[in-house]
Amino acid sequence: MPSHSDSPSPDPPMPTAAEADILAILWRLGPATVREVHDALEKDCGYNTTLTQMRLMTEKGLLVRSERFRSHVYEPAAPKNQMQARIAGDLLKRVFGGSPKGLIMSALGARPTTPEERAEIRGMLDELDGKKRSAK
Repeated sequence: MPSHSDSPSPDPPMPTAAEADILAILWRLGPATVREVHDALEKDCGYNTTLTQMRLMTEKGLLVRSERFRSHVYEPAAPKNQMQARIAGDLLKRVFGGSPKGLIMSALGARPTTPEERAEIRGMLDELDGKKRSAK
């Protein structure tokens, strides 16, 4: 029978800020060892702290661990877009009272956006509107 850390739970808990940092690195790097993640974190915590954090994330179902060339390799248990949607939904509900407008305007106001980014966002909104029309 597989242990809890061998298979992710159907709906793992929301990641903490530190866990989200690790997930972001793994999304960028792909499957990686603790050393690779630790080096990419560029934080003042020790290697053992990163190791412990990643072991806990595996137990919680946020990461899966496998063995490659006698090294333990970790990767996110859920696809990037799925986890990002869960995090955004949680943030939307808890912080913005369920208002997508509030979330988006706060995100856009948090840092300057380029004209290219705004054009891409407009295109995504147009695409979303098109999908809603075709679903009716």
